[in-house]
Amino acid sequence: MTDSAPPASYATAAEKRASRVRWMLLAPALVVLLFAASGPLLITLVYSMLTPADYGGVVWKPTGDAWFNVFMQRDIFDDTLSWSSAHLSIFWRSVKLSLMTTVGCIVFGFPTAYFIATRPKQQRDLWMLLIIIPFWTNILIRTFAVVELIRNEGTINTLLMWTGLIDEPIQILFTEFSILVGMIYVYLPLMVLPLYASMERLDFSLVEAGYDLYATRMKVLRRIILPLVKPGVIAGSILVFVPSLGAYVTPRVMGGGNQLMIGNLIELQFGQGRNWPLGAALSITLLAIVMVALMAYVRTAGKEGPGHG
Repeated sequence: MTDSAPPASYATAAEKRASRVRWMLLAPALVVLLFAASGPLLITLVYSMLTPADYGGVVWKPTGDAWFNVFMQRDIFDDTLSWSSAHLSIFWRSVKLSLMTTVGCIVFGFPTAYFIATRPKQQRDLWMLLIIIPFWTNILIRTFAVVELIRNEGTINTLLMWTGLIDEPIQILFTEFSILVGMIYVYLPLMVLPLYASMERLDFSLVEAGYDLYATRMKVLRRIILPLVKPGVIAGSILVFVPSLGAYVTPRVMGGGNQLMIGNLIELQFGQGRNWPLGAALSITLLAIVMVALMAYVRTAGKEGPGHG
């Protein structure tokens, strides 16, 4: 009986053809990534190492002043060095508000996703539609909707004054709290969607078994539900933290220019500051912070093991 298997050379040639086909299919996406993503990032990196021009733009004279000025500053009188307190405070405010936004989205998004996942299947699509509808509206419109609620003459202050709980409007707008409220509202769907995806696959018979074994609601939540939906929590946290860290519209509108975040500082350097190298250095610094957050997510997700959740 003869061996009907193809020779090794034929198999190798078929593998090479399949590899060429795969690369040809990937080529358009690779070209787009090269010129639409990597190209601008390379230009930004080069600009961060040049000298600012007098009226915007750059002078092609290499220098490291922009990177130095990200975290340090030199006194204009005696050239003494000190930390750039303004930049550090903005970085700290951005990270702090982003973390608080992520926690707030978990607090409000977790019960929302759990509620939708426990509805009858024919009702879940309707509830998910209600969650997705805000994405159909521009972020600027959604932000101004929140402004209308919390401004001094807005709905909340008007109701509180009408009920007699306060005598004068509470200053909510143009504070860090108003930025936090706005970002939680804007990014909450990004937390609900991955949480719902994890909870939809949750075996609720395990929850019932926990109750049958006389476990309290908190113990069932902590020992059964949270470990099983942890990948959704991590994914949702990254989806919320990354865009909120570089948020521009919401802090600009609800902070009134007084509560700057990194995105506002970058825009200020490219605009009124006319210091493009510093704006480019700040942009790369923001990218580095985002990359650290993504690497932390990859390491955390990798520890869950394949197929977890």
